[in-house]
Amino acid sequence: MSQARAIMVLGTSSHVGKSLLTAALCRIFAQQGYSVAPFKSQNMSLNSAATIEGLEIGRAQALQAEAAGIAASVHMNPILIKPSGDCSSQVVVQGKIWGQISAADYHQRRVEELMPAVRESYQALASEYQVIILEGAGSPAEINLKQHDIANMRMAEMADAACLLVGDIDRGGVFASLLGTVELLDPVERDRVRGFCINKFRGDLSLLEPGVRMMEERLGKPCLGVVPYLQHLALEEEDSVGLPPVTRTGWSGSSYVPNRPLRIAVVALPSFSNFTDFDSLRAEPTVDLLFCRSAELLQHADVVILPGSKQTMSDLEWMRKNGLDKAVRNHAQSGLVLGICGGMQMLGQELSDPLGIERQGCMPGLGLLPISTTMQPQKVTRICSGSINGGSLFGQPLPEGRIAGYEIHVGKTLYLERAEAFATLSSGELDGCVSADRRILGSYLHGIFDEDCFRHAFLTAARGFCKLATPSALNPWKAQREESLDRLARQVSQSLNMQRIFSWVGMKYQ
Repeated sequence: MSQARAIMVLGTSSHVGKSLLTAALCRIFAQQGYSVAPFKSQNMSLNSAATIEGLEIGRAQALQAEAAGIAASVHMNPILIKPSGDCSSQVVVQGKIWGQISAADYHQRRVEELMPAVRESYQALASEYQVIILEGAGSPAEINLKQHDIANMRMAEMADAACLLVGDIDRGGVFASLLGTVELLDPVERDRVRGFCINKFRGDLSLLEPGVRMMEERLGKPCLGVVPYLQHLALEEEDSVGLPPVTRTGWSGSSYVPNRPLRIAVVALPSFSNFTDFDSLRAEPTVDLLFCRSAELLQHADVVILPGSKQTMSDLEWMRKNGLDKAVRNHAQSGLVLGICGGMQMLGQELSDPLGIERQGCMPGLGLLPISTTMQPQKVTRICSGSINGGSLFGQPLPEGRIAGYEIHVGKTLYLERAEAFATLSSGELDGCVSADRRILGSYLHGIFDEDCFRHAFLTAARGFCKLATPSALNPWKAQREESLDRLARQVSQSLNMQRIFSWVGMKYQ
């Protein structure tokens, strides 16, 4: 079908580490001098990224492209499913909204309609790179869904991929899950599985070895190795529709200790999207960041952040039901408030959705910024950079006012009387809004904290406003990510039989 050779990383279930192992293989092949790209035909996630084409893919594939040393492309993840309820999802095909459908409709009928787009995207990559590292979704042995599954064995067949099956020992039952997965595959599919590996191991490897030998005999397939549990990787572990852990308890101790951490409360909305926006903040040594759903937890925060949302109006209604709207407004009287994307829309005067893009109707916003937002049928997806207006942040002078990130939203925001934009983009367009007293601001840019210069300036300005000491240490997030990718690749290359894996695609590992 193509010139590229293919390896597919399959898992016995979700969250076994497929995404990071795919990223590791991308980096290892790139370090060996081969041109390599990641691919996942279908992804279900509320964490997404913008590509160089101005389109949308899952964050895991953006990370894998980063590991491969190439720009993320929409062809790396042609189908992105963004849940908007228990049984309904928005389907994004090749970076553009395709429709809003139920889970049953998608699996029973629509999957077949989308296969040509999957084939087209894979071929686009396969014609450009020497090696494609494919990532499966969930498990290839979901027998109730297998007939219409285009993310696992059907994709492996299309790409003629040699498959590596990954089991997660950290959650327990790894041998049963490996055996059960292989047993539920058809004979032809089993032949595609060239070997297996065990991921996230902790402890004495000698105690595991008898089980590994028995599994090799039962499966008739070699174990390619055991990958240890890697602590403190500054990398997204897996695409997910789930939220990060929500904190149930707040801050203790005095608020007037100058050297204490900056307290940041991120409201964990039910349809919270792109919670990876805050990974870089959480890694800062002078920050204490909580994801919370309680109005009480906002009382002792220095900064309150309203994040992105897949269902902005519904999430705003949820905030009102739980008293979080009042808590945010109370905090805004003297504290710092930031809204990102949907969070910024909530801070405005009104939200309107006349076409029912998310939820038909109109509702008042929190009234903290002089803006108004109307949902649009066309999604804005683009990578952006620019400069903060006014040369200050929270009333504190800025040594460096550059910002960068990406936009993914369906709302069009209008500036009302006396509104002031937060930043001016390199395109000349305005972004976001800032209040007259400079304490409340919003921006459409996801990933804005990933830029070291802005994040450090943000922390210094916020601490200065809160009468806290200048940060005693600042984390180099970008360098840390590169180091983490190198550490991941180094550990995987030491743990797995890379000579055999490279031989699957007729290439040499040195």
